[in-house]
Amino acid sequence: MNVLVLAAGYATRLYPLTLDKAKPLLPVGGKPIIEWVVEKLIDVPDLETIYIVTNDKFAHDFQAWAERYRNRQPKFKFKIINDGSKSDDDKLGATGDINFVVTRENLTEKDLLIVAGDNLFSESLAGFVGCAKKTDATVAVYDVGDAEAIKKYGNIAVDADGIITHFEEKPKKPRSTLAAIALYYYSPKVLSLFTTYLAAGNNPDQPGRFVQWLYTRMPVRTFELKGKWLDIGSKGTLKEADEIFRKFGR
Repeated sequence: MNVLVLAAGYATRLYPLTLDKAKPLLPVGGKPIIEWVVEKLIDVPDLETIYIVTNDKFAHDFQAWAERYRNRQPKFKFKIINDGSKSDDDKLGATGDINFVVTRENLTEKDLLIVAGDNLFSESLAGFVGCAKKTDATVAVYDVGDAEAIKKYGNIAVDADGIITHFEEKPKKPRSTLAAIALYYYSPKVLSLFTTYLAAGNNPDQPGRFVQWLYTRMPVRTFELKGKWLDIGSKGTLKEADEIFRKFGR
């Protein structure tokens, strides 16, 4: 199984912090966000390559980070992929980046774990992977526990087996408090569909839109993550994450 970390955005909402530093390389709890993400993969068996897709502006920075990190954690093999974009105006979008890497690196032969480089988890991702390996497609969900807060996320409803029955981005009338988060597991059967999805003119950015398209065509299972989950989208969540994860780093 390979891993793809999405790190090609420009995080304009965090300017000026991200003018000269990619969001996943910002420090949280004493180390870069991406380090927290990667460390949740240590217990996952049979990992091959961790691909990090980024842009032309920050590709060198990620390469330097990966080389430093491998000196401390030689278990992982990293490959930095430059998607060629130079600004927020010419970016491929997250789903466009997934298709770019899958196609360029010929990743359709093996399962792929996809995770956003700005999502923080307090628990290992081994449980998610162990469950997902029995499926063609699994998306992680998190119960935000608040009918108002869920309106900011992709809202999911599931059946008794945890299979998606409804998916709506930023719903006005949520059907549950389950949020779809940017952690996905796809088999080769699904990876080949990204080209089809994009060729039809669908949204090339938010990766949740692909799930929204996919669940009407085949069963998509969910796995509920426990513990803490934070999506770093603002200076406020960055500060909150720093306070929370500083405790985990002790």
